[in-house]
Amino acid sequence: MSKLKILFLCTGNSCRSQMAEGWARHLKSEIFEPYSAGTEPHGLNPIAVRVMAEAGVDISEHRSKYLRDLNGIEFDYVITVCGDADKNCPVFVGKTKKIHHGFDDPPRLAKEAKSEEEILDIYRRVRDEIREFVKGFPEILDKIEKRI
Repeated sequence: MSKLKILFLCTGNSCRSQMAEGWARHLKSEIFEPYSAGTEPHGLNPIAVRVMAEAGVDISEHRSKYLRDLNGIEFDYVITVCGDADKNCPVFVGKTKKIHHGFDDPPRLAKEAKSEEEILDIYRRVRDEIREFVKGFPEILDKIEKRI
């Protein structure tokens, strides 16, 4: 059986979508072939790399990329992980199912943080929320799809 191709899409492809791709590779590589991209990529976030490494997932070799960099791949699912990407998500033709499941933006929240530890706590919380979401695959995708 071939693996389902899943794309995590956010604006910058620097943090949330990268974490989601990392978790999907780490937890569900037997059933998914995960990818990530951004509507306006702006580089891999080093704090995201750090907190994922703390959890045993290495995303240090990931790179921030545009959706067009993945041309030719027919995705089974496109999951937008931020509101902006959900609003600006292109239309996918064919079998692709688009799902939105937003997460807080760690870099935006970290601007208000008073210490490095507070910043790390923000990134860790979102990392863990994304892990729990991905752990529920594929069942959670079916539930979300039925609500659409």
